Amino acid sequence: MRTLICGSLAFDSIMVFQDHFKHHILPDKIHMLNVSFLVPEMRREFGGCAGNIAYNLKLLGGDPVIMATVGDDFGVYADRLDALGLTREAVRRLSGTFTAQAFITTDLADNQITAFHPGAMNFSHENDAGSVSDIGLGIVSPDGREGMLNHCRQFHAAGIPFAFDPGQGMPLFSGAELLEMVDLADYVTLNDYEAELLQTRTGQALDALAERVKCLVVTRGEAGSRFHVDGRRFDVPVVPAHAVVDPTGCGDAYRAGLLHGIAHGWDWEATGQLASVMGALKIERRGGQNHAPTREDISTRLHDAFGWTF
Repeated sequence: MRTLICGSLAFDSIMVFQDHFKHHILPDKIHMLNVSFLVPEMRREFGGCAGNIAYNLKLLGGDPVIMATVGDDFGVYADRLDALGLTREAVRRLSGTFTAQAFITTDLADNQITAFHPGAMNFSHENDAGSVSDIGLGIVSPDGREGMLNHCRQFHAAGIPFAFDPGQGMPLFSGAELLEMVDLADYVTLNDYEAELLQTRTGQALDALAERVKCLVVTRGEAGSRFHVDGRRFDVPVVPAHAVVDPTGCGDAYRAGLLHGIAHGWDWEATGQLASVMGALKIERRGGQNHAPTREDISTRLHDAFGWTF
């Protein structure tokens, strides 16, 4: 099944400051801040929610189609997608713009200073989620504000089941807009902080929000994830990681597991278990797209954790 993944493609430039910010930022001078950090260590990662979800779904043997807007500097990422066998048929390059990118500086205490440039992502509304052929499932992940609204409406109008994954894009919307997107969606995925924020923004309790969709999933870090389905709740435990290296992109890997289970008609418990395995495999490597397990590796990990294979 071809799965349309609406969201961002982005570059993440990650720099490590070999000291603590607090030693170089004077609290009484914060109103006139002018500081520079020497960062001898730097790496550039391929990222963006759509890119990360598609990467993980491809690992599972899925057929993801990325829908995103990118800039003039996208060439190296385009080459990567081609090498991975990920179609670019719904990726639109906009002249005169940059691809979305984050510049993240981390100190030795894991404090972060981040600058994010949305670039071409701001024009995601120029893409039409209903225009791509042979799509059986979709997801609307963080993207440009108007793009997220439009894509939810377009999926619904085309009769394509989809997951609403507001993520860090949630503050862009009013409570009424969030309720509209929940009502249009078939599934909703959130982390625990986002779940609290969605309830505050909409004035609706989580159980009431869950009644509006087929399934609402809340990830809770080390506590695993909670599924709200048909008026009941159940928990899926986290899969222990061999090493906790970097949580960046874990939520995206988890969502790829959800999409795979939905696409194959699995029950929700099995779907959640696969999603948990994907999150564990990701957290063991730096960056959102540097883990590379085979389907056999994933199946083995699934068996070790839950006693079954796929």
